[in-house]
Amino acid sequence: MYFETHDLSVGYGGRPLIEKINLSIEKGRILTLIGPNGSGKSTILKTITKHLEKIAGVVTIENDNISKWSNKELAKRLSVMLTERIDPELMTCEQVVAMGRYPYTNHFGSLTPGDRQVVEESLHMVRAEELAERPFTDISDGQRQRIMLARAICQQPEIIVLDEPTSYLDIRHKIELLDILRKMAREKNVAVVMSLHEIDLAAKISDQIICVKGDRIRLFGTPEQVFTGERVKELYELESGSFNTLFGSVELMAPEGEPEIFVLAGAGKGIPIYRLLQKSKRAFSTGVLFENDVDLQVASALAAHVTVAPAFGTFGERELNEAKRWIDRARCVVDAGTPVGEQNRRSRELIQYARTEGKRVITGAEAFENIDAVPNGIQKEN
Repeated sequence: MYFETHDLSVGYGGRPLIEKINLSIEKGRILTLIGPNGSGKSTILKTITKHLEKIAGVVTIENDNISKWSNKELAKRLSVMLTERIDPELMTCEQVVAMGRYPYTNHFGSLTPGDRQVVEESLHMVRAEELAERPFTDISDGQRQRIMLARAICQQPEIIVLDEPTSYLDIRHKIELLDILRKMAREKNVAVVMSLHEIDLAAKISDQIICVKGDRIRLFGTPEQVFTGERVKELYELESGSFNTLFGSVELMAPEGEPEIFVLAGAGKGIPIYRLLQKSKRAFSTGVLFENDVDLQVASALAAHVTVAPAFGTFGERELNEAKRWIDRARCVVDAGTPVGEQNRRSRELIQYARTEGKRVITGAEAFENIDAVPNGIQKEN
């Protein structure tokens, strides 16, 4: 392994916060720490970068104990982007990025033409060339994140450590930053160790995940091993809502009460309706959904009941009758607009049944135009 910790203990004032931390990462891979606020993710990162004194254990790069290295020696192998804000007065963004070359400069800090080229390449990599001449103190928080990343890249490290690098960034720049890290890992063979709050992004970009909670590491494994609904629920102590393993996203708490709405859905058409009803606190049932239908992923978290049919088949009398029973309990049927084909051709019977039974049938578009016209099935206390 390129980078490892062996029974590392971290904390403050000689008192351990987390003990027996054993992690490892190869070059070209991304390792992400996740966990609740205050769980110690930043403390671990600050300790492995020697910004904090370790309490016990060993940190190695290529089996060499880094505690004996000078800061300049370490800076040639490892760069850091922490959450602490810096306010360098009278410095342009280009000058801040150029600080990343100092481990390689002489005693006077003079930059060679080669150093300046690395600075330009680093600014280009984070798409911040237009910020080069602007004062660092005059740019936005999101732009500062990009400049600080450029400074870390400018060190030309073999390992880069980042503490919540997506903080302050809008969705576009989050994606761009993570794409940069992925390219660095793959194309430049750099090991990346970082913490993230966005577990959906962590699942998508990481090769390995560490779950931090309490006084120990709860789990160390691949995203597929870590990101299960139950493990995320336990790690973050979710009392309401749920984590969707397939989508890598969180669903909020399902509406309470008797479902007075039945949503005829499928093929992804139901998801916007489900979330609309959840936001307006209207309990609902839905169907008929096949086991491999994308709608089922959200319906299972938000619906009071889901009528499900086997994957790759057609639904028959059992599913039809079950759906009819839930339509009987409803006052309104929302037709989400699912395309009708051979597998779900009998869904037309459900629409006809609802009308025959005197149920109001509306389209999904009508529901979005006037959600107040959709029944509210929440049971209120007397």
